[in-house]
Amino acid sequence: MRIISGKHKGKRIQAPKKLPVRPTTDMAKEALFNILNNYFNFSQLRILELFAGTGNISYEFASRGSKPITSIDGDTGCVNFIKKIAQENEFDINAIKSDAFAYLERCKSEYDIIFADPPYDIGQPNFEKIITLVFDNSILDEDGMLIIEHSKDNSLEHMIHFSFAKRYGGTVFSFFEFSNEEEEEEEITEEDEDNS
Repeated sequence: MRIISGKHKGKRIQAPKKLPVRPTTDMAKEALFNILNNYFNFSQLRILELFAGTGNISYEFASRGSKPITSIDGDTGCVNFIKKIAQENEFDINAIKSDAFAYLERCKSEYDIIFADPPYDIGQPNFEKIITLVFDNSILDEDGMLIIEHSKDNSLEHMIHFSFAKRYGGTVFSFFEFSNEEEEEEEITEEDEDNS
């Protein structure tokens, strides 16, 4: 994997082949961060990466100045690898071994961006559960964004707080935020006033 931008732009990180991961491709990752560039100044953003795997997305945020970053994964090898890379590169990343759903259920922190890249085969109900837990437990800042990576075989457009989706090959990023829903409510109110 390669860090696309920021202080460590161009740096290649080689993950052990034995890790049970499916890293986001460089093409999809670059497209994702091009979108986020339009919404955020990365410096000092509080980041949560769920199902972090190799830590690919966390390193990209760290290179762009985001901190603190929390990386959650249930595999000991993945967590140890993220800790090793964070230490070597002085990234402000706290890697935690935990089931992602269990972490969301007990989380008391608030984040500006939450990125989740679960196994594509976890099933539609579990994708929906991530969204429900994030918003029901007030884990996302009111100006923040939740991004879920999934395959084209799943759709999350019907879920509350859905904003938009972008597809890159077989990969889809679905984006969720509070502000989009508020804008829609304002538009409806204005239309109602015009019709009265």
